[in-house]
Amino acid sequence: MTDLQICLEAHDLSVRYGGRPAVSGVGLQARRGRILAIVGPSGCGKSTVLACFNRLHDLNPACELRGSIRLDGQEILRPGVDVLALRRRVGLIVQRPNPLPLSIGRNLTFPLRHHGMGRRSDRQDAARRALQRVGLWEEVKDRLGRPASELSGGQQQRLCLARALVLEPEVLLLDEPCSALDPLASAVVEGLVASLRGSVTILIVTHNLAQARRLADDVAVFWNRDGVGYLEEQGSADAVFTSPRSPISAAYLEGARG
Repeated sequence: MTDLQICLEAHDLSVRYGGRPAVSGVGLQARRGRILAIVGPSGCGKSTVLACFNRLHDLNPACELRGSIRLDGQEILRPGVDVLALRRRVGLIVQRPNPLPLSIGRNLTFPLRHHGMGRRSDRQDAARRALQRVGLWEEVKDRLGRPASELSGGQQQRLCLARALVLEPEVLLLDEPCSALDPLASAVVEGLVASLRGSVTILIVTHNLAQARRLADDVAVFWNRDGVGYLEEQGSADAVFTSPRSPISAAYLEGARG
C-alpha cells in the first residue's frame, strides 16, 4: 500500500476516558476512494476510534488521546488545527438520523452558510445537487420549507447524508447508519454508500457482517481484551473474509465468537 493510496490513517492511537483506557495501540489505514468496514463486537472501540477522525472527542473533556491521526499526510491532532475546516473535510453520520431542527432546505443551506458560502443562489444550487445525489430531490422539492422532522426515518438519514455531502467532504465516517432503519430504507442507504465509492473515502462501522461483505473494499476487525478495544486485523475484504490471519477474526466472522 503506497502513501498515495492512503487518505486517512491512525498510528498507535490510544483513547482514555477519565484516565481509564478504552482503546489501545490502533494502527488503521483507509485507502482513498474505497470503503473500509470496521467490524467487531460491542464495546471494542469501533465508534470511539471513528469519532476521533473528525475530532469529535474534543467535545468530551474527560477524553484523552495519544498517538497520531493523519489526513492526506497532515497531522490533525496537533494544536492549532482548524477543527471547523477539518469537519468540512471529514463528515460524520451517526446511528440515528439527526436532522437539524430546521426545514428540509435549511438543513443543507445552513451548514453551507456556516462554512462561508455567501450567495443564497449558490447555497440553493448546492443543496439541490446534494439532494439529487442521495435520490431525495424528487421526494422533497415541493416541501423544502417543511420541517425535516416530518420525513420518514429513511428519508431523514438520506437528508443527513446530503447534509454531509453538500460540503464536499473527502472522507465520510458512518457509524451504524442503517441500524435504526427498516430493511427497505437500509437497502436504499446501502446503495447510496456504494454509489460514492471512488469519489469519497468511506469508513463504516457496522455490526452487520452481511452488510460489510456487500459494501467493503477493505475490512478492519476490532476486538476487546480486558475491557480495552484494539485492532485485531486489517486487510482487503476478500482476504479478511475468505482467509483471515487471526484465529479471533476467523471465529468472529464465522459467528462463533462475539
